[in-house]
Amino acid sequence: MANLTLIYGLRLLPSDEVAEVGSATIKLKNGRDAHIALHILDGSKDEIEKQLQASLAAFFDIYPEI
Repeated sequence: MANLTLIYGLRLLPSDEVAEVGSATIKLKNGRDAHIALHILDGSKDEIEKQLQASLAAFFDIYPEI
């Protein structure tokens, strides 16, 4: 299997300050663009950690061949 690259970013902000989340674009070497789905998790620290762990597990379930 080829080597893979996982691209991610995290940022915590007060939930009442977030007005909008835009899309993230990656420029590929072949000149094309790839897009990243951005997800928002709200709640306490423990709730966010639980949601994040579940989200990561679900992400890898999408790619069973990995």
